[in-house]
Amino acid sequence: MIIEKTELEPILLMKPTPHRDERGEFVEVFREHIFKEAGIHVSFVQDNISRSKKNALRGLHYQLPPASQVKLVMVTSGSILDVVVDMRRNSPTFKQHYTTVLSDENRHMLYVPSGFAHGFSVLSDEATVYYKCNDYYSNELERGVRWDDPELDIDWNISDPVVSDKDSKLPLLKDVDEKNLF
Repeated sequence: MIIEKTELEPILLMKPTPHRDERGEFVEVFREHIFKEAGIHVSFVQDNISRSKKNALRGLHYQLPPASQVKLVMVTSGSILDVVVDMRRNSPTFKQHYTTVLSDENRHMLYVPSGFAHGFSVLSDEATVYYKCNDYYSNELERGVRWDDPELDIDWNISDPVVSDKDSKLPLLKDVDEKNLF
């Protein structure tokens, strides 16, 4: 597995090595000692699967402490544009975002530490996203910012996004109370 730093630290792009032959494909996606050697010391406690149709847009979501989440995101079928935004108000990269395409073809994974909002748009006809979390979902501590916030200026690479009512009602970053940031 190749683990690359991104321009938005400490986000990591992980590139497992698929083994393909006439039978299909095998990919090892997690080996604890490789993660520890890369400085990732996390235990995962919850796994989630999300299946979405083309142009679906999910996010941007995060959870506050004490239930802030580290995520390891991968796509098992289809293709998405994965997006993370730095929500750490004292960070030199506060409000900056990183995007990458995750797909069943490239098998890349994104390591998203706590302190970052996460979302994605579906580029293929359908996509299945699998992600591991180091803490449990907490409705009370879940927060988010609007996907179309002009201050963030994110190009989601889709034309007619399909967004949930919940996500369309998230606040703009300028309206987020400081106590709801990291």
